[in-house]
Amino acid sequence: MSPEQSPPDRAVGRTLGVEEEFHLVAPGTFDLTPGPGAAAAALAGEAGPLVHPEIATTQLETASGVCTTLAEVRADLVAGRAQAAAAAARDGLVLLPASTHPWDSWHTMPVTPGERYEAMVDRWAGLARQQDICGCHVHVGVPDLDTAVAVLDRARPYVPLLLAMTGSSPFHDGVDTGYESWRTLWWTRFPHAGAPEPLGDADGYRRVLADLVASGVVADGSHLYWDVRPSARLPTIEFRLADVCTTVDDAVLHAALVRSLVRVLAGRAERGEPVPEVRPEHLRAARWRAAREGLGGRLFDPLRLELVDARAAVGGLLGELEADLADAGEWDEVTALVQDLLGRGTSAARQRSTWLRTGDRRAVAEWVVREGAAGRA
Repeated sequence: MSPEQSPPDRAVGRTLGVEEEFHLVAPGTFDLTPGPGAAAAALAGEAGPLVHPEIATTQLETASGVCTTLAEVRADLVAGRAQAAAAAARDGLVLLPASTHPWDSWHTMPVTPGERYEAMVDRWAGLARQQDICGCHVHVGVPDLDTAVAVLDRARPYVPLLLAMTGSSPFHDGVDTGYESWRTLWWTRFPHAGAPEPLGDADGYRRVLADLVASGVVADGSHLYWDVRPSARLPTIEFRLADVCTTVDDAVLHAALVRSLVRVLAGRAERGEPVPEVRPEHLRAARWRAAREGLGGRLFDPLRLELVDARAAVGGLLGELEADLADAGEWDEVTALVQDLLGRGTSAARQRSTWLRTGDRRAVAEWVVREGAAGRA
């Protein structure tokens, strides 16, 4: 989402944008492979208007423009993936849209030359060098920082379920981790990852950010690795919890649910409804359970403090969002996408199924590449 494209808007959730990160692999072998040409083109702004570099030359990022409809989101996701694929082709590579590679790791990931990435390595050392994961981020327009914080405080109990719907990282370093989102566990190693405690208002956010800057953990708000954060450069709240969605459909669904949730939670804040009380231990347990089980088992509800069937949890979320989605004219599309996801399973579940059926991790990588490319047709 480019700042120059962001018009001032007082309406919560009128605009949204999506960022996706991809691994680069060699066709045929599907090995994780540096793309120096693609990285250089992205750094120079010559890889397409929606393509940006990432911390390693084995990765590329895309960022949509400012969208107002799900049709616009879909069009930009398709265009972004096409532009990134063309950039990768400079080095004879293709995109692998999953949060982890089935067997390769950070050992084969050269850091992208550039001041920002060098500063990240200088600050976080091995944590930055070992960032062999990709994510999907959704920006939703908000009128001010107070609104962003009000939504952030209320979004905490919903983060685990949204995560469970997007898992695409069952493998890491060639091992089946037993998780649907190993990325979540890997990401949590950063001291400033996860969900912050309730911040109250804009001043509360500014105080916490200033303290973290003073600690040396971050240089500024753009380096906060919270699951949900106010954007440091855009009038948005940014949800950063999701794994990369292998299919465009799942990315559109995630963006739609996030935007609707922002609208609903902002409405609750405006009506003076209290922030739900959630202990950090319970929230961490719910987040862990979502990363472990995905949609294939039971999730931990951090408000009711009990295990619930994942599909029932999805139904409960849709119930909370139904009126908003219907008002926006998005209910039919969202429910159809949800039914499709529940019918076929997450990317992680299908990757694991491919592995169990074939015993061939290259077959897993080939499936991910093919499934992701289908969205560009």
